[in-house]
Amino acid sequence: MDINMKKRGELLAQKVIKGLESRNMAGYYAADKEEALQKALSLIPEGSSIAMGGAMSAHQIGLVAALQNGNYNFIDRDKMEDKRAAMLAAYDADIFLSSANAMTEDGMLVNIDGNANRVSAIAQGPKKVVFIVGMNKVCDDLDGAMKRARNVAAPINAQRFGLSTPCCKTGSCMDCKSPDTICCQFLITRFSRHEGRIHVVLVNEALGY
Repeated sequence: MDINMKKRGELLAQKVIKGLESRNMAGYYAADKEEALQKALSLIPEGSSIAMGGAMSAHQIGLVAALQNGNYNFIDRDKMEDKRAAMLAAYDADIFLSSANAMTEDGMLVNIDGNANRVSAIAQGPKKVVFIVGMNKVCDDLDGAMKRARNVAAPINAQRFGLSTPCCKTGSCMDCKSPDTICCQFLITRFSRHEGRIHVVLVNEALGY
């Protein structure tokens, strides 16, 4: 990454962290994937039960592999026959891993979901939620974050899942009601009533979609 872009990302991250703190959430800056991995692991005690929603960013920094191979109770829904049981187990987990489809410079997180297992676990249930968020997902304001979630994240994820939605063909949101739509629930996390529950690791790299 260009040194000027890197510096801009670092400065912006400090603004985002202050915004998170004003919303009773904790933010952390990581200069790269390796630093992000170490910070995330410091937030997850060994022996913890851990579940996750779709979080490509957690895979990209090596966090998922580290948890699978470490001294943790990682609830891997991809390896469980009963997917519903795996999703329900997430609500009682010590840690829930996620990313964000977008977030604002003043610390609000935006997520869109198809089955609601991810957004519902973010909202309530697991004792701690750890977000891994690349600085590419930070937007000026809530309107910009919603537009990013709908017009960037959602079409790419729909393509990744092999779905048949209008956005897979156009590359942008068509506000569809397709049976395959993944834009069923929208969650804006603007404040946490539970101090110490939500933690956001901001990574000064482009991660996820």
